[in-house]
Amino acid sequence: MQLSIIKIGGNIIDDEARLLAFLGSFTALPGKKILVHGGGKLATRVAEGLGIRQNLVDGRRITDEETLRVVTMVYAGTINKQIVARLQALGCPAMGLTGADGNAILSHKRVHPSIDYGFVGDVDAVNTSLLTSLLMLEKVLVIAPITHDGKGQLLNTNADTIAQELARGLSAGFDVSLIYSFEKSGVLMDAEDDGSVIRRINAADYADLKARQVIFAGMIPKLDNAFAALRSGVKKVIIGRAEELQFLLTGESGTTIIHE
Repeated sequence: MQLSIIKIGGNIIDDEARLLAFLGSFTALPGKKILVHGGGKLATRVAEGLGIRQNLVDGRRITDEETLRVVTMVYAGTINKQIVARLQALGCPAMGLTGADGNAILSHKRVHPSIDYGFVGDVDAVNTSLLTSLLMLEKVLVIAPITHDGKGQLLNTNADTIAQELARGLSAGFDVSLIYSFEKSGVLMDAEDDGSVIRRINAADYADLKARQVIFAGMIPKLDNAFAALRSGVKKVIIGRAEELQFLLTGESGTTIIHE
């Protein structure tokens, strides 16, 4: 049974017209599907409006107690419910979840040798039985990147990683395609040229591109997650432009990550 897990990037969420176009394409996708979203820019604006200073390390948000409140309100509240409402208006039977709902995603507070990330979570377990049950009820799941530790503590968790962990956990029961969709056409040879898409990348290519610093910063976590997903049984991973969603699934657009 086919399952599409789509992660939508924050730059699309920030653009009302592009988001609505994407949600139309997402609704039209056949079969079972899950949408994972972030929304970092809105969280940053809300936090700064409240006078809460935001700190990022390598693009990852340091999540202190006040910031955790903000990201929970923004991710699990405003963004998640707006997306669910818009999908419902398109006739898509959407259901919004966080990792804490139904014990869907269990995490632990990140431990790092030199950086205190605060209330940032790393995933331990995905409740595949719950998610499978909802999918079999024909629900389309919209998942916000807030998880919990099973002891009452919410944790801010990277949305790319959540998408990969969901794909890995659900691959035992479904043929999973994992799509990272954002504002770029795929993995680029030249970050300033959106036409320089690398059509296919395997593990050796990835190591070479990193060594030559062709790819860096925000793309590296996506590709790390992509290869981890393939090693765990996910059938297909593609990175590309959100507006080309239907072509990403067929491999006609974007960058296809291959495990060889």
